[in-house]
Amino acid sequence: METCIINSPLGFTKIVGNIDGVASISVLNSKERISDIIPEILEDCVIQLKEYFEGSRKEFQLRLNPKGTDFQKKIWKLLQDIPYGKTTSYLELSKQYGDVKAIRAVANANGKNPLWIIVPCHRVVGSNGNLTGYAGGLHRKKWLLEHESPFKQQSLF
Repeated sequence: METCIINSPLGFTKIVGNIDGVASISVLNSKERISDIIPEILEDCVIQLKEYFEGSRKEFQLRLNPKGTDFQKKIWKLLQDIPYGKTTSYLELSKQYGDVKAIRAVANANGKNPLWIIVPCHRVVGSNGNLTGYAGGLHRKKWLLEHESPFKQQSLF
């Protein structure tokens, strides 16, 4: 696996991947050394993330290869269907999965998403519209939602 660290408006970001695709993107809570050289296999990911943060990219066109259970991968796929600038709830995500009783498992899979921003788990909010848990910190979730919809957050439900 190749690795690089870039700086983003939300902190140092670690990208890991290989020929099979991007395996993980995570925001780090500590200062790290920014990579002097970006591995060729990760260049497109770095470019697309920079475009996202600049506001010129709303969809990612990357080969992804996250590690997880089949259930987690199904939930992560559903997350990718949430449009830029929109939100959904854990309950709605559970309904899309086909089992409203799986809400806790859906929320857990959402929290284990290894592809920060690319698989937009930040677009999932509580049923009442409140921001709820986010592995990168609620301040980052708020920033991302405002970045994607600076005037008024639109909801799918």
